[in-house]
Amino acid sequence: PRTTAPSEGIEGCERFLSPGKGRGMRATKHFKVGDLIFVCPAYSYVLTVNERGGHCECCFTRREALSKCGKCKQAYYCNVECQKGDWPMHKLECSAMCSYGENWCPSETVRLVARIILKQKFQAERTQSERLLALKEFEAHLDKMDNEKNEMNQTDIAALRHFYSRHLDFPDNAALTELFAQVNCNGFTIEDEELSHLGSAVFPDVALMNHSCSPNVIVTYKGTLAEVRAVQEISPGEEIFNSYIDLLYPTEDRNERLRDSYFFTCDCKECTTKSKDKAKMEICRKLSTPPEPEEIREMVRYGKNIIEEFRRANELLEICELSLEKMGSIFEDTNVYMLHMMYQAMGVCLYMQDWDGAMKYGEKIVQPYSVHYPPYSLNVASMYLKLGRLYLGLEKKAEGVKALKKAVSIMNVVFGKDHHYIAEIKKEMEEQK
Repeated sequence: PRTTAPSEGIEGCERFLSPGKGRGMRATKHFKVGDLIFVCPAYSYVLTVNERGGHCECCFTRREALSKCGKCKQAYYCNVECQKGDWPMHKLECSAMCSYGENWCPSETVRLVARIILKQKFQAERTQSERLLALKEFEAHLDKMDNEKNEMNQTDIAALRHFYSRHLDFPDNAALTELFAQVNCNGFTIEDEELSHLGSAVFPDVALMNHSCSPNVIVTYKGTLAEVRAVQEISPGEEIFNSYIDLLYPTEDRNERLRDSYFFTCDCKECTTKSKDKAKMEICRKLSTPPEPEEIREMVRYGKNIIEEFRRANELLEICELSLEKMGSIFEDTNVYMLHMMYQAMGVCLYMQDWDGAMKYGEKIVQPYSVHYPPYSLNVASMYLKLGRLYLGLEKKAEGVKALKKAVSIMNVVFGKDHHYIAEIKKEMEEQK
């Protein structure tokens, strides 16, 4: 039996050829801010290893007391239904995890691709995730990949063959190379309300939307469903744009990232006017003579390098503080390179359970974030949320409730008013009374 006729499409949206961008999605009716435009179930998905035990592998529900798979004892589920529902995918890994033990270590991308290959075997019809775009149509950009990316791809293919040979018949190397490239360009990471990484997935219809640095929709997740909501008014005939990257950074940085990961340069209004770059690149006000352009470029290089180094470093907080001190000699606190290091410092404080330290950084970050990011931004919402929860933990009730309210006002638009994240936060606020 046909599960869905792909001809049914998505109400209010259509696929079209976007000038200069290839295919895209446009509205066929009017959407106002906060409207749910469409919902897309994951075509295939995988829970990240770090969240095992905290979330159900099948539906990603977060809860205490999940029951674990009796065989591998590493996958956790809400109940028998979830366990049965996940078995076709979990069986790819269950016995292998038992036999490999500690040596079981495929990357998340490899795990996701294995599941896609399996799904393609028994799913011939288009799915509810492919009403406007089929997974097979994904761009791979093989011609644009450099040696480093090709090598990473081949490493992934080798790992796939190594870890999954018992349960999967693989397509040939050319098809695998294409599939990995498609997933790297079109895959999504599922995040929770604090932007913690929960897993990886493919949502074909969501991947149809082109990128803009002032997007008119935002994608959030409810379990393994992607929900797309309007964050600007959208008129019939207008193209629907999502953002593929973190929008904190100045134009040049954003486009570097877009070229590296997605092989294009953005020409949206924000990229052509660079209207926020001046605020994002604020120079220290207390300097008697403004720094030379070369000095600024040098400090930007330093900022980028330190961000890279930071990912590898151990004495994290010390590096943050030293780099903030150094960059603070030229940059204002609201400068995005300063904000990035403060965000990292806040993360380190949270990790070290230095709640006061985390709170102080959060307080410095949250205002500039609301200037630099678009009006409805998950980055801003999650910062208010983290800060609100910190305040409450530190017995600062009034501040806590105020910050949580600000988080909720953004989340009402981007997650929809009936999302369980919002119910959870409202409960936290109730408990303060």
